[in-house]
Amino acid sequence: MMYQLGWATLPGLRGLSVSKFRATPTDAPDNERGVAIEFASEAEREAFLREMEAAFAARRFTNSADAFDTVKTHVLEHRAKR
Repeated sequence: MMYQLGWATLPGLRGLSVSKFRATPTDAPDNERGVAIEFASEAEREAFLREMEAAFAARRFTNSADAFDTVKTHVLEHRAKR
């Protein structure tokens, strides 16, 4: 099933952080304003979301465009490895 990924970008003391990753089922992926990825199972989706939270927990960004591009690149690299 195809999912559209979303996340929160929040200000912090050392820059912007990204967290609260979510995956919403979609029939119309929007890769221009977000990232869509397919998962074979709910367990795979949940494991991926936990991985994203861990990967970005300590990272800080100077602006929201940098945060968005970094998350999108991370997801696309993950998708390419599969």
